Amino acid sequence: MTIRFKSLGSGSSGNATVVQARCGAQTVHLLIDCGLGIRELDKRLRAAGMLADQIDAVFVTHEHGDHIGCARQLALRERIPVYMSEGTYGAIGQPDFEGLLRLACDGLVFEVGGLQVRPFTVPHDAREPLQLTCTDGNTRLGVVTDLGHVTAHVLQELAACGTVLLECNHDEDLLRTSSYPPFLKRRVGGPYGHLANSAAAALAQSLRAAGHLRQVVAAHLSEQNNKPELARAALAQALDCGTDDVHVADGPSGSGWLDA
Repeated sequence: MTIRFKSLGSGSSGNATVVQARCGAQTVHLLIDCGLGIRELDKRLRAAGMLADQIDAVFVTHEHGDHIGCARQLALRERIPVYMSEGTYGAIGQPDFEGLLRLACDGLVFEVGGLQVRPFTVPHDAREPLQLTCTDGNTRLGVVTDLGHVTAHVLQELAACGTVLLECNHDEDLLRTSSYPPFLKRRVGGPYGHLANSAAAALAQSLRAAGHLRQVVAAHLSEQNNKPELARAALAQALDCGTDDVHVADGPSGSGWLDA
């Protein structure tokens, strides 16, 4: 089996990532977050060479609109199981998923085809937010796109990952001088908000020192408070590589297909 992934979009305008695992003749697709309108999701899937009926499961990290989006609509249309935490389900009002809801929680591994998915808790201003790693037994991909700070638990969960799709939400100087009102600056830059470039770089450096990390893809960049070149520079320094070696997933187009 091999794993590859593609961000369909990353940022406040909508987040969605497809993870593809291949095992012999079988191909499995996991959609992580669904923060787009259904028509836009269909459009971006087609651009990625896919159709929605190829998705085997959806994992929703938390209830914010740029992550949950059309998850229920997609699930009911395609009859796809949807995984989310009990807190997330409560936060969206406990709608009827017609038997397709699967409750996820920290550390409880589930399988989608041959792909093992391990959710874990993160500090973010949502009811019960989860991020995740997934593996085929050989390659491990981590996805952490919304967290206010890096905990020991986050480090432990990502330690074995060769690739991480990692939030680089803002540059601290740009956030400080931005037009955001003070309360929003405090929220974004606070311990339950979003990860700054410097914090993302420190996490990448720690994971690299652990000996497994090969690749980081910058994600969830703020349009107002960050620039791709700043995120690339911070991660390149942490990984001791060139800035051209660091991929960035943006809002309108996400990323290309990348091997995990």
